[in-house]
Amino acid sequence: MKKNTLLIIVMLITTLLIGACSSTTLAEEVNTAVDLVDGYGREITLDLPVERIVSIAPSNVEILFALGAGDLIVGRDDMTDFPEEALEIESIGSTWGELNTEAIVALEPDVVLGAELTSPEQIAQLEALDIPVFVIGNPADFDGLYANLRLAGTITGQEAEAETVVSHLQERQAAVEQKVAGAETVSVFYEVDGTDPAAPWTAGVGTFHDYVISMAAGENIAAEVDYYNTLSSEEIIAANPEVIVFASGAWVTTTVESIAERPGWDGIDAVVNGRVYGIDTNWFDRPGPRLMDAYEAMAAYLHPELFE
Repeated sequence: MKKNTLLIIVMLITTLLIGACSSTTLAEEVNTAVDLVDGYGREITLDLPVERIVSIAPSNVEILFALGAGDLIVGRDDMTDFPEEALEIESIGSTWGELNTEAIVALEPDVVLGAELTSPEQIAQLEALDIPVFVIGNPADFDGLYANLRLAGTITGQEAEAETVVSHLQERQAAVEQKVAGAETVSVFYEVDGTDPAAPWTAGVGTFHDYVISMAAGENIAAEVDYYNTLSSEEIIAANPEVIVFASGAWVTTTVESIAERPGWDGIDAVVNGRVYGIDTNWFDRPGPRLMDAYEAMAAYLHPELFE
């Protein structure tokens, strides 16, 4: 009897311990509802960490892969092409106009990550289907970029990885700042779109382009332009920039040679001295970790003697 009683007690204790462990495991697996403020200033409640993400902006995919959270992405927009592994993710189609909500719903996302190019109409489309949409905003500076990376880390449960990425980027930022400290300012014209050479689009105050030019010890000749706008060819010639940098990409027809062929541009100092450069437009247009690549390249274009 004593042996049977002892055995029963041991079995009861074991059962309780197993139950306690199971409860703890289940508790750890349950997501926590958290209120976060997105790039549009909206308070969004998400069950964190999320496990299934549809991204409708290329920048978000780049951020998530940088954090080691690429495996959480179950859908992407068809403009996303970096990193190369992202091409293996199912596309939900174009984000221009109405979204393919059927394709998005079929992927059963915990959240759709948008960007500032995501229209209120698209957000409303998805929220009408009870799909939470969280917008990651465009950063105004590197601190804003780091905040976005940390925010993505919180959403995906990759907080430690986000801090590692931020630390590495901060080191790169500091290295460039140290090199250009005290450098003489160089005047710069940045061309966003030269489809109309007589009035090319440029980047003025409030843009990351203008911020990077300033950080690289440059003076943007379009600093008085509000956000993105045009400058006339005559205005650019009169400003006589020492360096010209243009957005370069697969769809861009502008080249170093075509800029030199524009009427009157052959007398601009940048053209005369061979200081016209193309820079990957995606580094600027997709506000993710590659913004640091843009900074490093811009600084090297403006002050090549410091980066030899």
